[in-house]
Amino acid sequence: MNYKGNSEYKHDTPRMTGILITNLGTPDAPTTGSVRRYLAEFLSDPRVIELPKLLWWFILHGIILRIRPSRSAKAYKKIWKNDGSPLLSISKKQLVGLNKIFNRQKYGHISFELAMRYGNPSIRLALEKFREKNIGKLLIFPLYPQYSAATTGSTFDAVVDELKKWRWLPEIRIVNHYHDHPEYISALANSIENYWKHNEKPEKLLFSFHGLPKHYFHAGDPYHCECHKTARLVAEKLSLHADQWLVTFQSRFGPREWLQPYTDKTLISLAKNGIRSVNIICPGFSADCLETLEEINIQNHEFFIEAGGKSFGYIPALNDEQSHIELISTLILKHVSGWSEFSEGWAPEKLNECLAKSKELAEKSIHNKN
Repeated sequence: MNYKGNSEYKHDTPRMTGILITNLGTPDAPTTGSVRRYLAEFLSDPRVIELPKLLWWFILHGIILRIRPSRSAKAYKKIWKNDGSPLLSISKKQLVGLNKIFNRQKYGHISFELAMRYGNPSIRLALEKFREKNIGKLLIFPLYPQYSAATTGSTFDAVVDELKKWRWLPEIRIVNHYHDHPEYISALANSIENYWKHNEKPEKLLFSFHGLPKHYFHAGDPYHCECHKTARLVAEKLSLHADQWLVTFQSRFGPREWLQPYTDKTLISLAKNGIRSVNIICPGFSADCLETLEEINIQNHEFFIEAGGKSFGYIPALNDEQSHIELISTLILKHVSGWSEFSEGWAPEKLNECLAKSKELAEKSIHNKN
């Protein structure tokens, strides 16, 4: 194998720290062809679908990719904006906010890149940019507050698969989760309280998380537990009673049993049992996307109203709110704090000064010996 290096590499080039911000991904356009390419990449990931590879290949290409893309494309069209996919647009704004904070603090040796696990901008492209910048340290930051092998684990796989091709590997760290970080809990609680300042407080608050096949939980995935802990801590922060909130799971796929209770069925049941007003927040999504804007705020909204409910409110994701950007910044600094340039105030422009000082000390030592 021809291991990749920087084509213009010089041995006195300062080594930078790369911060890779990632999210799940999005098709390039709300069209059947674009969605098919996106779903083919997403659903081919063995971390996402844990079935025998050959069996799943026939199901995916023989059935799913013939039916689902056109249906999903119609859903994407309902939420698509002039600047494209909401997830990608919001992610870019998050990156701008992070750069503002770190530039203000004069962390000149940090470089940010945005990547999607599936689709564009790709992890491969982001890492290529880092390699050209000569990064010596890499912090992988998947914006999934709750860990799952299908999300955070898959992102790590994709990064490592690319790094296998590098000549000089960087030191690597990854933000595995932050489901119970105090600033994250406070940001969620504040977003709910701010929503209630302008909207009537509901009878029920639902914390809806993306679903996961139940057998993943039995295999040891901590996702289910971390979702419940997030919701419990936020409810405690808001001083909610046990009958005022509940946890549900959305976006199930295929015939196998997923984590329960299901969001759609719960909403229908609540409405039929006399609950007239609900709010939903989706704490596992760091940016609004198809699953929140279309599945929750359109589909599930309709389910609740058609079943007899009167008032439905979706509380937006944290998106590029300042408290969210500050939380991400705090977590970045926490995870890189042990690296020498952060603890010692290192910056690339100080390299020559350090080299000169070392040379001066070496010359003095030789002089003293003589």
